[in-house]
Amino acid sequence: MAQLQKSSHYRYVLIGLILLLSIVIFTQFRYYLGGFMAAIAMYTILRGYMVNLVEERNWSRGLSASLIVVGSIIFILIPLTGIGFLAADTISGIEINPERIKSIIGEFTTDVKRRTGIELFTPENLSFVPQVGSSLMQSVVSGLSSMVINSIIAVFVLYFMLVNYGNLESTLMELLPFSEENKLILKNETRAIILSNTIGIPVVALTQGVFAYIGYIFLGVNTPLVYAVLVAFTTIIPVVGTSLVWAPIGISALLNGDILRGVLLLAYGLVVIGGSDAILRFILQKKLSNIHPLITFFGVLIGLAMFG
Repeated sequence: MAQLQKSSHYRYVLIGLILLLSIVIFTQFRYYLGGFMAAIAMYTILRGYMVNLVEERNWSRGLSASLIVVGSIIFILIPLTGIGFLAADTISGIEINPERIKSIIGEFTTDVKRRTGIELFTPENLSFVPQVGSSLMQSVVSGLSSMVINSIIAVFVLYFMLVNYGNLESTLMELLPFSEENKLILKNETRAIILSNTIGIPVVALTQGVFAYIGYIFLGVNTPLVYAVLVAFTTIIPVVGTSLVWAPIGISALLNGDILRGVLLLAYGLVVIGGSDAILRFILQKKLSNIHPLITFFGVLIGLAMFG
C-alpha cells in the first residue's frame, strides 16, 4: 500500500514537472510559434509531393525533403517576404504629418456636421493622431523582423517534418486518446481546415488586392498599393470586409465634390472587389472545407495576439 502511494506521488510530481516545463517553453518560445504553425501548414500542403517522390519515384527522404523545401522557399516564402517588404517600403515612404492629418479630419468633421448635424470627432478625440506615425513604423519594423525569423524557423521545421513524415504521424495518432475511427475523422477534418485557411484565404485576399490595385490606378487614387494591401487584409473581417477600405475612399471623393469619380469608386468596390469575394468563396467552398467567417476572423485575432 505504501509503495502504491509512493508511486502515485512520483507520478503527480512528474506530471507537475511536465506542466511546468510546458509553460516555460511556451512562454519563452511563443514569439516563434508562428514559424512552427507555418511549417505545419506547409507540411499539410506539401506532404503529398513528399510521398510521391519517396514511395513512387524511390528518391531518398533527405533529397526529396531538400527539393521540396527549396521549392517552398522560392515559390512561397520569397514571394510572401517580398510582398511584405514592398508594402513596408511603401508605408515607410509615406510622409505622415500629424497636423495635416488633424486638419483634414477636422475639415471632414466640420463638413459632415454642417450637412447632417452629427459631430464625428472633437479636438480631444484627435489627440491620438501625433502618435500614429511613430507607432506605425515601430509595428512595421517589428513585424518584418518577426516574419524573417519565423520564416527561417519554418524552413528548418518543415525539413525535419518531411524527412520523418511517416513516423511523425503514426506517433501523433498513437498519442491521441480516441478510437481509430475518431482519430481518422480528426485527421481528415484538421487537414481540410488547414488547407481551407492556407489556400482559400490567401487566394481571396490576393485576388481582391490585385483587383483593388488595378482599379485604384485607373481611377487615380493616391498610394494605390497601400490601399490594395489594406483591402487584402480586410477580407477576413465578416460582413463588412473590404468595404472598410473602398467605401471611405469613394465617400471621400464625393465629399470633395468629385461626384463621378466617387460613384465609380463605390461601384467598383461593390461590384468588382466585393463581387470577386462572393464568387471566389462560393467556388472554394465546393473544393475546400466550409469554415464560418467568424471562426477565421477570431482565429486570426487570437493568432496575432499570441504569436505576433
